[in-house]
Amino acid sequence: MDLRSRFTEEMKTSMKAGTAPRTSAIRMIIAKMKDADIAARPGPPLDDAALVGLLRSMVKSRRESVEMYRQGNRPELAEKEEAEIAVIEAFLPQQMDEAAMAAAVAEAVAETAATSSKDMGRVMAALKARHAAALDMGKAGPMVKAALGG
Repeated sequence: MDLRSRFTEEMKTSMKAGTAPRTSAIRMIIAKMKDADIAARPGPPLDDAALVGLLRSMVKSRRESVEMYRQGNRPELAEKEEAEIAVIEAFLPQQMDEAAMAAAVAEAVAETAATSSKDMGRVMAALKARHAAALDMGKAGPMVKAALGG
């Protein structure tokens, strides 16, 4: 089942169950998806890979908000954002753990025959092509740099 169908089904389930916070978060995801589809016109709507990127950016934004709310002594707003993060992350693919990430980086370095930090772009492109959904590129960058001795 593609992500769009999952959003719709989860929305229906949430509405029937009467879980207002979850329903609100899913509505927000669908609205953001529709905005992105409109921005992509006249091209096709976003595919699942692009939707995963959209969801990741939503999570990142909310994590920053949680930090700001905690600094501003607003725990109730931080908790609301954390609940939204949990709902959004339920739609994201399972992330690689540290060991799997290290193995993927080593494989990409060997595959691209990278030897120095000048080859970092090629290694990152190979990682993205092969593991885009399951790999946090923000964490992969420093690992690639370390693997290349940069």
